[in-house]
Amino acid sequence: MALGLDEVRPQGLKSDFRGPAMQRIVLSTFFALMLGTAPFRAHADATASTASHLDLPISGNPLLHAWTAPFNAPPFEQIDVMHFAPAVEEAIRRQQEDLQRIRSQSAKPSFSNTIEALELAGRDLRRIAPVFMNLYSANSTPELQKLGATLLPTLMSNQATLFVDSALFSRVKSLYLQRDILGLNDEQKRVLERYYTQFVRGGAGLEGAERARFKTNVDRLAQLAVQFNQNLLGETNHYVLFIADREELQGLPDDVIATAAETAKMRGKEGQWAFTLQTPSRLPFLTYARNRGLRETLFKAYVARGNNGNTADNNTIIRETVRLRTENAQLLGHPTFAHFTLTENMAKTPDNVERLLMQLWTPALDNAKRERDALQQVADAAGDNLQIAAWDWWYYSEKLRQQRYAIDESALKAYFPMPAVRAGAFDVAHRLWGLSFTPRNDVPVYHPDVEVFEVHNADGSHLGLLYTDYYVRDGKRPGAWASPYRLQSALDGITTPIIVNVCNFARPTGDTPSLLSFDDVSTLFYEFGHALHGLMSNVTYPSVGGTQVPRDFVEFPSQVMENWAAQREVLQRFARHYQSGEVISGEWLDKLDAAARFNQGFAATEYLSAALLDMRYHMLSEPGEIDPQAFEKKTMRELGLIDQIAPRYTSTNFGHVFGGGYASGYYAYIWAEVLDADGFQAFRQAGLFDSDTATRLRNEVFSRGGSVDPMAAYRRFRGSEPKVDALLEKRGLQPIIDDSGEAKGTVGNETS
Repeated sequence: MALGLDEVRPQGLKSDFRGPAMQRIVLSTFFALMLGTAPFRAHADATASTASHLDLPISGNPLLHAWTAPFNAPPFEQIDVMHFAPAVEEAIRRQQEDLQRIRSQSAKPSFSNTIEALELAGRDLRRIAPVFMNLYSANSTPELQKLGATLLPTLMSNQATLFVDSALFSRVKSLYLQRDILGLNDEQKRVLERYYTQFVRGGAGLEGAERARFKTNVDRLAQLAVQFNQNLLGETNHYVLFIADREELQGLPDDVIATAAETAKMRGKEGQWAFTLQTPSRLPFLTYARNRGLRETLFKAYVARGNNGNTADNNTIIRETVRLRTENAQLLGHPTFAHFTLTENMAKTPDNVERLLMQLWTPALDNAKRERDALQQVADAAGDNLQIAAWDWWYYSEKLRQQRYAIDESALKAYFPMPAVRAGAFDVAHRLWGLSFTPRNDVPVYHPDVEVFEVHNADGSHLGLLYTDYYVRDGKRPGAWASPYRLQSALDGITTPIIVNVCNFARPTGDTPSLLSFDDVSTLFYEFGHALHGLMSNVTYPSVGGTQVPRDFVEFPSQVMENWAAQREVLQRFARHYQSGEVISGEWLDKLDAAARFNQGFAATEYLSAALLDMRYHMLSEPGEIDPQAFEKKTMRELGLIDQIAPRYTSTNFGHVFGGGYASGYYAYIWAEVLDADGFQAFRQAGLFDSDTATRLRNEVFSRGGSVDPMAAYRRFRGSEPKVDALLEKRGLQPIIDDSGEAKGTVGNETS
C-alpha cells in the first residue's frame, strides 16, 4: 500500500522522474481496501485515547453519519482520531453482512447479483478509509501514527481476506468462464475480468496449506510495509542540522536563511538556523552552502535513513519483504515477484522493463560522466582542492548552470508565487477542456493550509471538488501526491469525485508568499494532472474509476500535463513578479529553454539506478537471507554507477518499493514519460490547445479510468503505439538508430 509518493527532485535541476509517494496515495489501493472482510482487531497498544473510545456509541460517530457538508464532503471539523477505530470496526461489520448476502444467495451467479453487488458492498468503509489514510499522510499526529500501526494492517488484511474467499471466487469464476455469452458491455466485461484476476492473484485458487501460507505472508507483508514507512518517517522528521554560527551559512540565499531561522525558532532554538531532511530545506542547502563538511553531513544523513543500526533500521524488513514476496509469487506459479507484478502492467514482462531501462541507462551514464568532468573543471577553476563527491553535485551544478545560463534561482522564484502558479494550472485546464475552478469556503478542511475548489465543466455542470494542500509542515509526509476522498462512479446514482493535491512547498514568510522554484512549478502541474485524471473520470463502476489503472499507465496523465508548465505561451499568462507584477521576460524564458536539458545525465542516472535496483531485488528467484547493503553495492557495481551519484533512493529509504505499492514498478515513471513525450507531440503538431486533440485525450484516456486496456486507450488517443525517440530527444539523449534510419523502441510488448 502506498501512502503517498516522495517527490525528490533537485531544486533548480530539471528532473521529471518522480517518486511514490511514498506519499501520493496510490489511488488503486483504495478500492481494494474498501472490500476487506476480516474483523477489526483492536490492539491493546493502540493508544490510551483510542482504546478508551472503542465503545463510543455508533450514533455519536460522525464518520458513520450521513455527511451533510456541501457535496457530501468529509466533515473534518467533527472528526477526531478517537472516531476511526470504532467506525472502521462497524463499517467492516456492515460490509461483512453485504458480502454474506452475496455468498449465501441461492440464485445462480449473475453480473448483477455478484459483480455489481461486490461493487456496492462496504459503502461506509469506502467513505471512511480514504479519510483516515489521507490524514495519516497529510496531517498526521503521534496518535494517528500509533493508530495507523494497527489500522492499516487491518485494512490491508481485509483486502487479502476477500480475495482468498472461496465462495465469492466460485461465483466470480463461473461468470468469468461465461463472459462472452453474458451480453456484457465493454466496461462490464473489463470489470468482471479484473475481479477474476484479483481473486486469482489474491490466492483464491490456492488450497490447504498453500492458501494459509499465502494469507499469512500477506498479513506479515502489510505489517512490514507499515513499519518500514514509520521508520522512514521517523528518521526523516527527527533529524535536524542546527547551525549556530552565521558564517557557516555562506552562499545560502536570504529566503533560505530566513526559513531556516524560523524552523529553528519553531524547534526551540531561536537565534540559530535549522535544516532538515525535507526537500525544501535539504536541497537548497546542498545547492548553495559553501561549507562542504556540512553539505556532506546533511547528504549522508539523508542517504542513511533506515540504515543506522537503531530501532528504525530497515535492513531486516527489506530482507523479509523480498523473501515473502518471492514466496507468494511462486505459490501463484510465477518464477519471481517481478513476473507476478508485471503480468498486470503495460510492460507485461521483466525483460521488457529491463530492455527499456538499459536502453536509456547507457546514454544517461555517459552523459553523467561528462557532467561529472565538467563539475570537476568548475571546482578546479575555483581553486577548490577536492575531487567531486556525491554531496558536491548540486553545489557545483548550480555554479556551472550559472556560468552557462546565468539563471539566478532565487531571482527566478520571484515570478512564481504559489497562488499564481495554481491559477496558471487552472487556466490550462480551462483552455483545454473549459473547466473552471471556484473557491468554496463552506466546505470543511482538515488544516488551515487547505483550500477547496468546486470544479465545473464547460457547460456549468458540477464535475467534482479539488482540495489543495501545498505547504510543508510537521505531520505531513515528504513529497507530493494526489489522493481521492471519493472516486467517481455511476452505479448507484451519480457519485462525483473529491480529490486532494498535496505538496511540500516552502511556506509563506511574513509578507512574502510561497515562492516556487521552476521545479516546484512542474511538480504542481504534475500533481494537478493526477487530480484531473480523477476529476474527469466518467465510468459506471467504482473499481475502474479515476486512477485505478496499471501502475505504468497511471503516471501518463500527470506527466503529460507537466509539459504545459514549460511552454512560453503558458508561462507568460501566469508568471509575474510577486512585487512588481512584471510578466516574466523573454530573456528569462530563453534561459529556461537553454537550460532544459542541463544535468539530465545526472537526473536520468539517479532515477534509473533506483528503478533497476527495484527490478533486481524482485527478479530474484531464491533471495534467501539477502544482505540489502551488499546487494545494493553489487548491483551498482555491475551497472557501473559512478561514485559521484547515489541512486535516487537507497534500499533502506526506498518507500515506493518497500513501504508502498511500487515494488517491481518504480520503472513506471520513465515508462510513462515515454508515453507523455510521445503523447505531447500530438499537441506540438496540432497546437498546444487544439480542441480536437484535447477532446481525444479526455475521452480516450482521462475519462476511461481502468475500464479499457491502457495501450488500446493510448492508441485511440494517439493513433499508434508510443515510441521512445521523443523521450530521448527531450532528455538530450541520442536515440539508438537502426539500419532504416528510424529510432528503435516502443513501450508495447515488443519494447526494444
